[in-house]
Amino acid sequence: MASLPKIQKAIFQPDKMSTDVVMINDHPVPNINKDLGEHLIQVKATAITNGELLWTKNFPPPAHLVVNKVLVPCNDVAGVVVDGPASSPFQPGAEVYARSNYVRTGCAREYSVLVTEEMAERPKSLSWAESAAVPMSAETAWQALFVHAGVEARSGSADGLKVLVTAASGGVGVWMTQLAKWAGAEVIATCGPRNIDSVKVLGADEVLDYTKTSVKEWSQKGGNQVDIVLDCVGGAALADSWWAAKEGATVIGIFQPPSSTRPDELREKNVKNLFFIMASNGTQLKQVTELIEHGSMRPSVDSVFPFADFQQAFSKVKSGKASGKVVLEVAHQ
Repeated sequence: MASLPKIQKAIFQPDKMSTDVVMINDHPVPNINKDLGEHLIQVKATAITNGELLWTKNFPPPAHLVVNKVLVPCNDVAGVVVDGPASSPFQPGAEVYARSNYVRTGCAREYSVLVTEEMAERPKSLSWAESAAVPMSAETAWQALFVHAGVEARSGSADGLKVLVTAASGGVGVWMTQLAKWAGAEVIATCGPRNIDSVKVLGADEVLDYTKTSVKEWSQKGGNQVDIVLDCVGGAALADSWWAAKEGATVIGIFQPPSSTRPDELREKNVKNLFFIMASNGTQLKQVTELIEHGSMRPSVDSVFPFADFQQAFSKVKSGKASGKVVLEVAHQ
């Protein structure tokens, strides 16, 4: 193995109470513990998740799980294995991607650390930037539909079911739409007017322009009801989604607990509801890779910025105007 530098460039968050980030040039290249399944990764690209700069403040991880964490953001990553355990399926040179656990230092740096169980070989049909946009979004959608909603993870398993996806043009929404359609569901999706055509291309059977028609209004026209609600935005959209859920339906939120928005008029409605935070899972990500390689699915990338332009990238995410993931190219391709 060629000698590695001892220090690297990294994006750093000086204060967990603030969303300010800076570039530092003297962040140490990490040492790995191979006994724990750790791999050193040369980062090619990493994607930003909306709101992640507030996670440590709002959702502090248990102290016993945090091991030498430095406030480097971005846990979605695609890169090349530099070193790892001899028994690992991901040997040096392997092109991988993953959603790293946020209790560890993030991946907005030239070299980062991944563990075996969160990794998968990246889809070779995608660019590095597109690969980095996949893990968190796709795994969240996979777990919402195939774990928490109880749909079997195979083509045709959702035949006869109706699924509502809110914010279907966002990073997670595009995966929920594609996976639900692949499983055979009739998909009703919401988005803004400029994304209607792109959401239809993803496979949505009906697309609601939320600026013109609310889900509540839609549900009250002709008694429209769905079996599963997959909500990606929370707030009023999630509250309205309760009206579209039929008796015995499941409402899943990834932004906030659905119970917090349940309308008073629907307190007695028999609807299962839950909120969850995705868990990195390389086995699920491998299945997503296979769907991508078969040409069935694609990620949604809003924009790609050079590493040096990280401030513009974070500003784009903060603006709320990104349609899909915002990605940083860390290494020259």
